[in-house]
Amino acid sequence: MRNALILSTALFVTAAIPAWAGRAVTDEERTKLVAAVSAQGCTGGKMVWDDPKYEIDDVRCSDGRMYDLSFDREFKFINKKPN
Repeated sequence: MRNALILSTALFVTAAIPAWAGRAVTDEERTKLVAAVSAQGCTGGKMVWDDPKYEIDDVRCSDGRMYDLSFDREFKFINKKPN
């Protein structure tokens, strides 16, 4: 019984991990995010939707440094963290 419980828990956790990682953005979202990132003086980056916000990692900004940016579901800027 105990082994079955441990196995069930392990399977549940393993199945849930991809949900924690966020999802890829759609083409429409990508177009809007490119514009939002550009408005912050930055380019590039890896874009994901990680509810409740968009996260763009490893963007290069006009100061030459790399940052992680986040935007809300309306593509409004939330924050900028240096890498």
